[in-house]
Amino acid sequence: MTIAFHTLPDRAYRGAKLILFVGDKLVTVLRDDKPDIPWPAYWDFPGGGREGNESGLCCALRETREEIGLNLSEGDVVWARRYQRHDHFTWFFAAQLPASAAQRIVLGDEGQRWTLMSPQVYLTHPRGIPHFQARLADFIAATDRFEPSRYQVPLAACA
Repeated sequence: MTIAFHTLPDRAYRGAKLILFVGDKLVTVLRDDKPDIPWPAYWDFPGGGREGNESGLCCALRETREEIGLNLSEGDVVWARRYQRHDHFTWFFAAQLPASAAQRIVLGDEGQRWTLMSPQVYLTHPRGIPHFQARLADFIAATDRFEPSRYQVPLAACA
């Protein structure tokens, strides 16, 4: 399977998220509990808003580095999907790292804490962001089960 997401126009995208597996668990970040942000005190995936003209993938990788201190490469990404929302769209990516990568996670300036959570727990967690639960379900449905070696994603390099 090949996903050629880098050829799609990025003019209208606003941000990107990364469904990040470390071993067989998801990296989740408990959002700050502030009334002025969307989904305060909910479990989130790394990612955020676009800066400049960066691609969706570069946005997701930069935000992941800033939020949890992990520097992923394009080769770690195994899935990508664009989601339309009214007048804009967002990117969702999935990536896989070995379980040992958990030792390198360091919480950045956003979020209260991070944890590793099974996909099944996130899908039903009362504090999981509902549309992100749906994105995770899409990933699971699209891949049948998580087998990174089955998917090849051609990528444009991030600066």
